[in-house]
Amino acid sequence: MVIIRYFILSVLFFQFSYSQKVNWITIEKAQELQKKVPKNIIMDVYTNWCGPCKLMDKYTFQNPDVANYLNDNFYSVKFNAEGDEKVIFKGRNFKNNNYKKSLSNTRNSTHDFARYLGISGYPTIVFFDINSNPIAPITGYLNPNQIEIYLNLFSNDAYTEIKSQEDFKKFVENFESQFKI
Repeated sequence: MVIIRYFILSVLFFQFSYSQKVNWITIEKAQELQKKVPKNIIMDVYTNWCGPCKLMDKYTFQNPDVANYLNDNFYSVKFNAEGDEKVIFKGRNFKNNNYKKSLSNTRNSTHDFARYLGISGYPTIVFFDINSNPIAPITGYLNPNQIEIYLNLFSNDAYTEIKSQEDFKKFVENFESQFKI
C-alpha cells in the first residue's frame, strides 16, 4: 500500500513539474505591468508556417525550467509577425495592412511591428528592457540550453557589461547551466 501511494505521488509530482506553461501575454499588457513591477520583456516572434518556431514551442518553451524562468523573470509575449492583430507599442499603432486571411497558414505579409523591430527571420526572440526599449533580437531556433544563456544575460542586465564579442565569449565560457534537459 505504501509503495502504491509513493508511486501515485511520484507520478503526480512528475506530471506537475512537467506541466509548467509560459504565461504568454500581449505587448500592451507587458507594458502596463512594467509600470507596476519592472521586469524585462521577452518576445517570441513567430509565424504560422515556421517549422523551427513550432519546434521552439514544443521543445524549448514547454521545458519546465524555461517556463519557470520566464514566468519568474520576464513578461513573456508571443507575437505572430505575419498576423493581423493590432499592436499599440509606446503609443504608436501598428498593423498588417496587407494581411490576407486566405494566407493565414502560409507566408503572408509582414506586420508593421515586425518591420519596426527589424525582424527578418523566424523564429526571433526579442528582449526589451524595463522601459520597453528593444535590447536585442536573437534569430533562429534555440534549445533550452541555448536560450538559458540569453535568459540569464537579459534578465539581470548582465548584457550592459558586454562591450565586445570577446566579452560575450567570456560570459558564455563562465556560464553554468542550471536547466535540466
